[in-house]
Formats: sequence, C-alpha cells, structure tokens
Amino acid sequence: MLVHPNFDPVAISLGPIKVHWYGLSYLAGFTLAWALGRYRASKPDWPWTKDQISDLLFYVVLGIILGGRLGSVFFYNFEAFLADPSMIYKVWQGGMSFHGGLIGVIVCLMFFARKTGKAFWEVGDMVVVLAPAGLFCGRIGNFINGELWGGPTDLPWGMVFHHPAAGEMPRHPSQLYEAGLEGLLLLAILWFFTARPKPRMAASGLFLLMYAVFRSLVEFVREPDAHIGYLAWGWLTMGQLLSAPMAIAGIVLLVIAYTRKIYDRPLGKT
Repeated sequence: MLVHPNFDPVAISLGPIKVHWYGLSYLAGFTLAWALGRYRASKPDWPWTKDQISDLLFYVVLGIILGGRLGSVFFYNFEAFLADPSMIYKVWQGGMSFHGGLIGVIVCLMFFARKTGKAFWEVGDMVVVLAPAGLFCGRIGNFINGELWGGPTDLPWGMVFHHPAAGEMPRHPSQLYEAGLEGLLLLAILWFFTARPKPRMAASGLFLLMYAVFRSLVEFVREPDAHIGYLAWGWLTMGQLLSAPMAIAGIVLLVIAYTRKIYDRPLGKT
C-alpha cells in the first residue's frame, strides 16, 4: 500500500502572490507541446513554420482555459456555480474539463484556420499530436492536488489519499493511469502515426477514438464525482457519457479520411 505525499498545493508563495502546482502543471504542458511542435516544424517538407506553431499554441491555450473551465462548471458543477458564481474564476482549486476544453479548442481553431488560410482539419491534425503532452501534465497536476482518485483496491500500488471523502482505504491512483494512457501512450501513438503523411482528418480521428477508449477504461476504476455519481447501471459515468460521441466522431473521421485521401504533405516524405 502506498500513501499520497499530500503535496502543498502552493508551489511558490511570495507574500500575497501564490503560485499553485496545478497552474504550473498546465504551464509545463503548454511548454512541452510548444517544444514538440517547433521540433516537428523544423523537419523538411513539414507544412508548418515554428512561428505558426507558436501562434497556434496561443489559440489552443485560450481554448483550453476558457472551454476547460466552463465545461467543468457546466458539465460537473452547475449547482455549485448557481450557489457561488465566483467559483468559475477559482481555477487554482482545480476543476478543468477535458471535454469542455476540447469544445473551446475547436472554436479557437476555427478562428486560427480562417486567419492563416489553412484548412480546419489540417490545423486539427497538428494540434492533436501535441495535445497528449498537455493531458499528461494536467493529470500530474490532478495527482499533486490529490483529486480525482480512483475506487478502492487491494492491488499493491493502491494509494491512500489524505481527504475525508477518500477515507483511509487504498484507492486506484487513477490520475496516474490517465497520465500514462491519455498522455504518454497516446502521444507516442500519434507521434509515430503522423511521422509519415496521413490523410487529412486521420490524426484527429485517431486522437478522438483513442482518447475516448482510454478515458472510458479508466472511468471503470475512477471514483465518479460525488455530487453526480453513476448515471446508470451502477457503472456509467459522466466521463464515459461524454466520451461516447468522441469515439463515434473519431471512427467517422477515420472513414472519411481514408475515403477522400487528401494529403497535406507529399507522399513518401517524412
């Protein structure tokens, strides 16, 4: 049995200024995605420049922050928001929805695509390759905060979380499961998948499908939000419900991609 380190959520405190680990995890995710994007843009025949990657990440960050926070509030904490509307600004307390962030990013990418004259799906295919880097760091932030733990387990790596709602029983460290699956593994899959030219929409479709699969699997061992609980059958969670249309959309995009076969890079180039 393991015990959560019970990190202080404040990483740096300078008088009234407090820098939270949760915010730093997002900063690390954006920085890693930016570095990976610029590295890929430096490759010969890649239809992106380093400056375009930097501009793109600005739009992505905007979409994640606005959409992620709004999604967390409206999908998971709407009643709490009605009781205290100011909670929407308290991002340092945690509470960012991937599905809300995805919607926010899609909207911002529409503006970016129009501004740069690139096709929307060309932009989307670039973003999804970098997104798992941010997802990995975000889940590490959840772990540091000691939130979003899993259900009880007797496995050797079960972890006791220092929270009254978690009790003193070992639980699945589901944040680390998600960091590994939605972050590192998905990053590796998409990175190698897109190393050679793929049809437009293929990378986006694969991302949506694989994220939905990984997220849904982890939801079976992740404790559902206490104020929502299971939605049906004693196992269906809000995360699984929101992931279902993602999986369907991913399959549809993959079918369209390999039917139309529109390429943004010359075949045979890497």
